[in-house]
Amino acid sequence: MKIHEYQARNLFRKYGIPVPDGVVCHSVKEVEEQVPNDQKLRVVKAQVHVGGRGKAGGVKLAKSKAEAIEKAGEILGMDIKGLTVEKVLVADAVDIEKEFYVGLINDRNTKSVTLMASAEGGVEIEEVARVSPEKIIKMAIDPTMGLMDWQARKIALQLFKDPKEVRQAATILVKLYKLYVDTDSSLAEINPLVLTPDKQVLAIDGKMNFDDNALFRQKEILSMREVTEDEQKEIDANEKGLSYVKLDGNIGCMVNGAGLAMATMDMIKLYGGEPANFLDIGGSSNPQKVVDAMNILLSDKNVTAVMINIFGGITRCDDVARGLVTALTEIKTKMPIVIRLSGTNAKEGLEIIKGFGLPTVSTMSEAAKKAIELSKK
Repeated sequence: MKIHEYQARNLFRKYGIPVPDGVVCHSVKEVEEQVPNDQKLRVVKAQVHVGGRGKAGGVKLAKSKAEAIEKAGEILGMDIKGLTVEKVLVADAVDIEKEFYVGLINDRNTKSVTLMASAEGGVEIEEVARVSPEKIIKMAIDPTMGLMDWQARKIALQLFKDPKEVRQAATILVKLYKLYVDTDSSLAEINPLVLTPDKQVLAIDGKMNFDDNALFRQKEILSMREVTEDEQKEIDANEKGLSYVKLDGNIGCMVNGAGLAMATMDMIKLYGGEPANFLDIGGSSNPQKVVDAMNILLSDKNVTAVMINIFGGITRCDDVARGLVTALTEIKTKMPIVIRLSGTNAKEGLEIIKGFGLPTVSTMSEAAKKAIELSKK
């Protein structure tokens, strides 16, 4: 689960991490009502669950209330990477002497939370990792001890030189770790963490993600959830026993088993196609799952062909075939569909599919090639 920047700032403030003042507004009228009438420099920032807001024109400086109203009007309603801006954060602007990055993630390699820090703040950490990985400082945190004060100071000393700045940064790191653990986060980052000319260390942008499996005990965090249309599909799919993640391609995938789903997407990429999703119907032989899966796939406007790849172990291919016929009878789509069935009751399943007039193939590679070919038509 993701939250907006303004929500992350509120959590930072609750845990004593210094952030500039600001208000979130859903309309130009709210900006008029909530922003003080002065000549203070402010920044107006789009609140959407996507990066690259600045490059897309979703972050603008305003030198007065009138200008803040004007900039908010320009940003509200913008489309940023497919998402419509429905709210903006109008926050006090900060003079910046230097920018830094600090973040916490779950690290499977070390089986712990890893603290990352870099003096290259203000840009995406992925870009720093790609171009200058040596500029990223990492520290695995012992889960039984937590982030100790001396460890926080050790990291801060690699970013700051003045003792006062080091103490401020170390305190922020300790508080960020406590917030991370208390809220069952999977990501907490401050980018940038800034040093002002008067030597104050402030968090002026924040990002937090949370473990969906722990939301049952995080009522405050769950109340912040604002799902997009695609996220709602993932939630609905999960409630129906399906594992679904939307991607950016155009070939819809329906597969049974996470490993086979990954292999299917790899096969599509190998032959020059782009998968539109990860969709695992699991090991059940319930035909209704296939109906639900097809409804999800065909609701994606980017999908121009569907590849169904079933290897029947626990899953019976004839049940999948019946579910598919039922789904297509209900939906009546002209979407090109390529089907590969193998394993338990595959012969029976293929007979059902052929009887309905759908094309079948024998191998994954054939299915991928055919799906790519049909997607272009």
